[in-house]
Amino acid sequence: MRGTVPAMSEIHENIKTVRKNIENACERAARDRSEVTLIAVSKTKPIEMLREAYEAGCRDFGENKVQEMMEKYDAMPGDIRWHMIGHLQRNKVRYLVGKVYLIHSVDSFRLAEEISREAVKKGVTVNILVEVNVAGEESKFGTTCEETADLVRKIAGLPNIFVKGLMTIAPYVENSEENRQYFVNLRKLSVDIKKQNIDNVSMEVLSMGMTGDYEVAVEEGATCVRVGTGIFGERTYHL
Repeated sequence: MRGTVPAMSEIHENIKTVRKNIENACERAARDRSEVTLIAVSKTKPIEMLREAYEAGCRDFGENKVQEMMEKYDAMPGDIRWHMIGHLQRNKVRYLVGKVYLIHSVDSFRLAEEISREAVKKGVTVNILVEVNVAGEESKFGTTCEETADLVRKIAGLPNIFVKGLMTIAPYVENSEENRQYFVNLRKLSVDIKKQNIDNVSMEVLSMGMTGDYEVAVEEGATCVRVGTGIFGERTYHL
């Protein structure tokens, strides 16, 4: 995985800027900064860049592809919390279980069943988020807002799996304010589900907000923001 590595100070400075922006957004929303986890989205980025971010204090890293995560898992320090944020195929689940800290992108009961099966086999409990396509974009994965509560309830009945909350990928927009309503809606959905007091469901995690809109997401209750370009620069694609 080769790529142009920015000077150390650039990644460090980017992380410092993102952290300050999160802090400011928390202040505006009267939230405690400790409630928000910054996930450095390192997909397509070389190990050298991840090490820069690690040295700057990042311990949560997000990947889109299982194979890439496994390569980096072996090459990076053991105290990193790995987040699977991309669409997950059922035949790749076995590689993740026991290594991934949180799977953000569970969008069907069949996928949850496979995660549960592997978790039982390995004697571990897997923390997951249910992915919700709040904006109803045809190009995005995720369940609908209307079907989310039922899906959460069904998944909660599976062994060795724990539903920690919800995740969404908001539309790409020039003006982050355009996505505020989607974040508001996901928060409301999570509150509604929490009120149902379903066993094996906590709704403590709201994964929403990316480089272009994470400040608005924090203002509306995000507990995890997924920032890639804002830390590492533009993506590097490997053919």
